[in-house]
Formats: sequence, structure tokens, C-alpha cells
Amino acid sequence: MSLTHRWRKEAGPRLQGSRALDSSKLQAPCIVRIPAGGFRLFYTAVGPAKPYPTCQGYILSAVSDDGLVFRTEPGIRLAPQPAIAYMSLRVIGATVTQCTDGRWRMYFEARGPADQPTVICSAISSDLLHWEHEDGIRLQRPGGLGGPRYLPLPDGRGRLYCFGQEFGPGGPKCGVRLSQSVVSAITADGLCFELEPGYRMRDKQAEYDTAGITAAEVIPPSGTGDCWTMFFSAWQNVPPGTVVPMHPSKDPNAVTDGLSVDFAAASIAADMAGYRSRIFVAHSPDGLLWERAGCAIEGKGYGKEGLDAVHAEDMSLVRIGEGKYRMYYAACDKNGNWRIASAVGKV
Repeated sequence: MSLTHRWRKEAGPRLQGSRALDSSKLQAPCIVRIPAGGFRLFYTAVGPAKPYPTCQGYILSAVSDDGLVFRTEPGIRLAPQPAIAYMSLRVIGATVTQCTDGRWRMYFEARGPADQPTVICSAISSDLLHWEHEDGIRLQRPGGLGGPRYLPLPDGRGRLYCFGQEFGPGGPKCGVRLSQSVVSAITADGLCFELEPGYRMRDKQAEYDTAGITAAEVIPPSGTGDCWTMFFSAWQNVPPGTVVPMHPSKDPNAVTDGLSVDFAAASIAADMAGYRSRIFVAHSPDGLLWERAGCAIEGKGYGKEGLDAVHAEDMSLVRIGEGKYRMYYAACDKNGNWRIASAVGKV
């Protein structure tokens, strides 16, 4: 069953590259409602103003009064740390929650060299603008984790949904990636997480998700008897026989000599090698066992018009009315331009 008719895409991009910090590539939105009014959109970007040559991305922000027109804010909200191996190259995919003491905590995917599995780390802020890295790793797994989305639970705990990777012999550095599916972890204090058994959503269950799931955001039930709703972005693999250029995150030259590798250009070349991504919907009675329900957002395909013609992924939702939500998502057009788009619909 298709659900695309339930989501109305809004005209124009919400955000696009406009300065030396984000002109090369931007993606992975995270929308937060500001207590004093308006919205702040966190997003991952890279551009010629990156803080050091081998840096592959950092988290920036923009603000809006109405959730449609955004103004970029100066500076970097959160940057990778060259001296920390597992966070030396890139931070991506922010998800933000308010703590019981009034401060804010951001969870994010941290990336280092190709032989280091991706991990989930965190930062803390009192104003949503100035962020301080918190020591250590919040969550890790042998094959790597990423694309975190945090959900506060009614009992005071929190659940983190993220993708978990599995690799063949050789691991993340030289092994074949066998799967990239959704896993979850529970926390009582926001710092210590315990992985829950099994998978929340397996990849390779349909022709449209043969290249892995990149993120999953869950909307809890609004009333007794209602179900949980998951939005997840999945990639479709390239056609058989396609030669895919090496993604720069797997290229050792991108680490040893950042000046010789244009990370954004190489990354976009891999994105546009024949892959497609779309946003899907699933439902659950308990937040653990899920049943797919259809496609929420997809573009028209290669060579066609639309901000999201080729890719639609890494969504972030905010409630804007009774049962009504605005979804922000990373969108890529036929020319390889990545922007933040939006759509509205009911959950």
C-alpha cells in the first residue's frame, strides 16, 4: 500500500548551501522546537571553510520563525576532534533531546578512518547554540552504528534507534557490508545505553531497500490503542554491472592527504552512481516489532525534476498540529545537489 498521497511536499528547499561552511554538501537535518518560539534546524555539512584539511563534515544550524524560511547561524555547532580516533573525521546525523535539568543533549554519529567502526557520541548544551563534547562513546557495536534518533519514553527512560552494520571477513575496512538495519538501545540516564536484542527493522526486505537503511525516527502513540509509527530511509542498490566509485570514507587518501581528495565531490559521485533512496513508513504495537506500511516520500528518478528526484532520506519530524507533522529530509536532485526539503502529513 502506498502512502505517498498522505504527504504533501512543500515548494522549494528549506535550506541549501549558501556559504563557505556548507556550499559543498549538506544533509541529515534535525529539527528542534525552541522553547521561546520558532525552530532550530541542525544539519551536517562540509565546505571550503572546513576547520582542517581532512575534515569530512560538521554540524551547523539555522533558525526559523515559521518552520519554512530559515536563516543560517554563524559558526560550527559541533565539529569532529582530530585527536580522537573514532571522531577524527566527521560528525553527522544529530538528534536532540531536553534533559531533566533543562539542558539539551545531542547524540550524533562519529566517524574516523575506514578501519574504525562508526559510533554514537554525545554533546551537552544549555542554550542549543554552544555545545560541549561529552567524554567517551555512548553506544558502539562491532560493525558500526549511525543515524541516531532519540525517543523519550513515558517511563522516563529513552530509546535510541540507529542503524547497525554487519560486515564480512575484514570488517569495516575491507570486508563486504552484509546488512545495514535498524537496532535500538535503552538508557535510564542519557549516558549509558544497553542494546536491545534483535533488530527493529531489517534491510533487504524489498527491492527498494537493497543498499541499507540510514535512519529511523519513531512517533509514539498519541492515545490508548494507537500504534507506534516509524519513518525510515532506505537505499536501493545500483543496477547490476554498475561501477561505483569508492566512497571517500573508505579511501585512505582522504585521511592521509585531505588536500588531494575533494570529500564532497567524491561522496556525491558515489551517491549518483545509480543508488536511490526513499522514505518509508512502518507501524508497531510496542515500538519493538514493526510491520511495513508503504512509502511516504520518493522522487521521480534520475534525469527527472524535483529537489528529491534521486534521493530522499534522513528525515526529522516535528508536530505542527493535532496529528499533523512537518517532515524535514535530505533531498538530492538529478544534478547531485543536496538540500533540505520538507513535506507535511498526518501520523
